[in-house]
Amino acid sequence: MSGKDVFVIADNVFTPLGKTTMENFDLLKQNISAVKRQGDKSQPCYAALFDQDEVLLNEWDYTKFEQLLIRSVSDALGQAGIDATGEKTILIISSTKGNISLLETEENGPGLQERIALSTSAALVAKYFGFVNQPVIISNACVSGVIAIITAMRLLRTGQYETAVVVGADVISEFVLSGFRSFQALSPQVCRPFDRSRDGLNLGEGAGTIMLSSGKKYTGHIKVMGGGVSNDANHISGPSRTGQELAYAINRSLTDAGLTADDIDFISAHGTATVYNDEMEANAIGLAGLRNVPLNSLKGYYGHTLGAAGLIESIISIRSMKAGPFLPTPGFTELGVTQPVNVCASPLDISAKNILKTASGFGGCNAAVVFGK
Repeated sequence: MSGKDVFVIADNVFTPLGKTTMENFDLLKQNISAVKRQGDKSQPCYAALFDQDEVLLNEWDYTKFEQLLIRSVSDALGQAGIDATGEKTILIISSTKGNISLLETEENGPGLQERIALSTSAALVAKYFGFVNQPVIISNACVSGVIAIITAMRLLRTGQYETAVVVGADVISEFVLSGFRSFQALSPQVCRPFDRSRDGLNLGEGAGTIMLSSGKKYTGHIKVMGGGVSNDANHISGPSRTGQELAYAINRSLTDAGLTADDIDFISAHGTATVYNDEMEANAIGLAGLRNVPLNSLKGYYGHTLGAAGLIESIISIRSMKAGPFLPTPGFTELGVTQPVNVCASPLDISAKNILKTASGFGGCNAAVVFGK
């Protein structure tokens, strides 16, 4: 590890389950899930969605996607008491789909093409809060949230910025649903990560914000210790056959953090509950020497929130790290991956000093980040 220390100074989880991190965590501890049966009888699915009539923000100039970003950032900024207009503050936005749902409702043309661009949303959100620096956009499939955290860590380490506001969000539209249906990746029930009976994923809407700072006054807060990224270049949608590439990202994150596998006390896994992703991830965890480390997947609580997943799941794991417990993996009863891993089936009260968050996505992208006390 080199450069300045980077600390987590505020966070927000904004989902159909709750509008703050504590609201979410309190309900998760009661084993309450946001995943429910959705859709009509002809094409039902299980997903975690906001109510259609729920008002996210009383300002109609912003799309649902942008409203999620604004609501989540607002809460985190309020906690930290940070001035978003500072020259040493950077906004980083993570999303896989952004405003893609506008394709379903608007007529195609130059206006739509400009409005649908992630850069347009980023500029609107930055202007709302008064950020003076051009925002950074991370859109790299389902590793976007973890890469956004790593990007922020690296920028703060250099001293170019002192504060980073990292926010991720995605909205589940018919466009997104049809894409996952075409892969036959959606489960007809609540998903079951790493389980023998797993048969696909659930999707979810939500936003998550992590605020990071290199300020010495935050010494004692949870730190972003290190991160690593890789690509297995295996297939446009199928993950690596071996898990070696995710294992490489994990090992890079450990080296960056100045740690070894023996220092990791818990893993927040990607755990999508698809047959191939869970198998690959279990292989990678074994190759990285972490097969005995307890892990969970939160997909049975939130569904797969795409560009927000890495942020939401990191924040919940950090909350567990601070006060416990680490949450179980909903739907898991019997291990169904070739490489044995230590999946939590019930709440776990341990004192964890360092935790690992992993993520993988379409196109063979992989990422891992380490948080520590």
